[in-house]
Amino acid sequence: MSPSRVCPKCGAAPMIRVPDDPRRYASGNNIYTSRWTLIEKIPVIRYVCGQCGYVENWIDDPGDIEKIKKAFQ
Repeated sequence: MSPSRVCPKCGAAPMIRVPDDPRRYASGNNIYTSRWTLIEKIPVIRYVCGQCGYVENWIDDPGDIEKIKKAFQ
């Protein structure tokens, strides 16, 4: 998705940002970088096109991207 938050599939704008809900217990769209649930949980933010329904997943915090690299490389 471009920084303009325009849908790459149909060109509609803006995309709808759907954040993770940290109050949910061990559910949601998360990446776990530890084998223990709820430790090192990195939220994945979803962007949904309100026109065609296209969905993309993004990590907002660049520091979290580094944690994922360390855990899975």
